[in-house]
Amino acid sequence: MTAGDVVGFAFRALRGHRLRTALSLLGVSIGVAAVITLTALGEGARRYVLAQFAAVGSNMVVVLPGRAETTGAMPGFGGTPRDLTLDDALAVARGVPGVDKAAPLVIGTETVAFGARRRQVAVAGSSHEMLEVRRLSVARGRFLPEQPWDRGAPVVVLGSKLAAELFPGAEPLGQVVRIGDWRMRVIGVTAPRGQQLGMDMDDVAIVPVATAMQMFDRSSLFRLLLQARSHHRLDTVKAATLKLLSERHGEEDVTVITQDAVLSAFDSILGALTRALGGLAAISLAVAGVGIMNVMLVSVSERTREIGLLKALGAGRRQVLAAFLAEAVLISSAGGVLGLALGFAAVQVLVAIFPALPASPPAWAVAAAFLMSVAVGAVFGVVPARRATRLDPVAALGGR
Repeated sequence: MTAGDVVGFAFRALRGHRLRTALSLLGVSIGVAAVITLTALGEGARRYVLAQFAAVGSNMVVVLPGRAETTGAMPGFGGTPRDLTLDDALAVARGVPGVDKAAPLVIGTETVAFGARRRQVAVAGSSHEMLEVRRLSVARGRFLPEQPWDRGAPVVVLGSKLAAELFPGAEPLGQVVRIGDWRMRVIGVTAPRGQQLGMDMDDVAIVPVATAMQMFDRSSLFRLLLQARSHHRLDTVKAATLKLLSERHGEEDVTVITQDAVLSAFDSILGALTRALGGLAAISLAVAGVGIMNVMLVSVSERTREIGLLKALGAGRRQVLAAFLAEAVLISSAGGVLGLALGFAAVQVLVAIFPALPASPPAWAVAAAFLMSVAVGAVFGVVPARRATRLDPVAALGGR
């Protein structure tokens, strides 16, 4: 028997049992499609997060009040950490070499109203520098004025979505809106930006930081955003900022993180999640392999006369083994191809439903899913194939 004879024999045998073949093929294809779809979701989440950070540049350093972890003395003995104040922010902006721009940030939630229209949205208190640090742009009007951070002003810049909902078909510039109990004049509208680091920048009201601190009765900043002059100075800026604030507070009671560190952590976590999802989906391939083995065992028991005839005509054990292994591999390979098609179709549907998620299966997942489907057929086809080779030709011809 040549290789062509083996494949032809396997193909004819599969065609003769179409229902069993179709069910086995479906099991493999579902497993492969699950691997493709789930790894595409994990990879899409990873790309989405990385894109969010890339949208605000690659030179950002973030200062948070409080420590990310605690060591040393027990909490409750030694006082409470100091606030991250505007004076601290000014000291960092002026005293840390390598800082190009600094933008204090206060976040709260309040109702923004104009006439009968009102929305409860995030209100961000910041400074003129936020425009560059967060990579925003102004579609109409201007951004927050350049003024000392401790000086408030009754002005607001609206996100594009918020402006459209409060002023449908009308010009918002120069209008007075109410934010809580405060009356604020609209001086600008930002260009559409979408989600940025967990905040919808199209649905936000931006006011001067001093005004926001009074509005929400805050004494501490939510964050201090720093933009380093160059990417290679991130670690230097981080160390100098931590040292300066530790000296001002008398202890290390702030957390300073670089964008690289956050990106690396997210990349590692989401990469592991993608691999875990692929591993979970691959279990269904093992289940499909058991199904193939059962089908092939039944096939061997039903075709004993055929096997006996092959042996009587001179087919050796290796040739019989190859014939039955070819059947299993043909089923699993065809299921793998069908599964790839189903998986990519499912990913396209997901992208159409959630266009913001750049779902796409990684190349390693595509290759691994198909190779696993072929391997499943080969591995789980061994037992039935070896059983076929052990049949005595005389007994097999007699149907026993």
